[in-house]
Amino acid sequence: MQRDDGKLKLYLTHRAALVDYATPIVGDRGQAEDVVQEAFLRFVPSSPDPVDRVIEHPVAYLYRIVRNLALNGRRREGGEQRQEQDERTHWMVPAVPRTPEQDAMHSRDMERVAAAMAELPENGRIALEMHRFGGCTLQEVAAHLGVSVPTAHRLVHRALMHVAARLGPPSG
Repeated sequence: MQRDDGKLKLYLTHRAALVDYATPIVGDRGQAEDVVQEAFLRFVPSSPDPVDRVIEHPVAYLYRIVRNLALNGRRREGGEQRQEQDERTHWMVPAVPRTPEQDAMHSRDMERVAAAMAELPENGRIALEMHRFGGCTLQEVAAHLGVSVPTAHRLVHRALMHVAARLGPPSG
């Protein structure tokens, strides 16, 4: 347990510098603080290490953990943005009704979207509304709902899939 106290002291000594180091990588100081917190949890695991490892350069090791977590977060965020662009479907693109028939079809589709969204669990509906219709980031959705960013992403994705399944292929 004493070694963990040493790791805690080391972490607290370098925490501000680690946040400064991670901020330009992730692009946001709040996210950088989350990365540094996660790095600490990996630096001092909750369960005892079955192999009693001695880390020769603990500060460098902590910086490497922060760097790897920050870069992984950026990659994940980039993939998330690409996936969001790929997930656009016909009912997500603003419609400009031109004829009475198109206007009626649009109204029917919007009624079907509203009915599908009413079937969603509350967190899923809120996540979808905030992210797709309110323009909020997944980080903002996660903060509002009190969940992690991956959970917010899952909520939005499941809600989208539910609505898409209810609408089926484009009509007309």
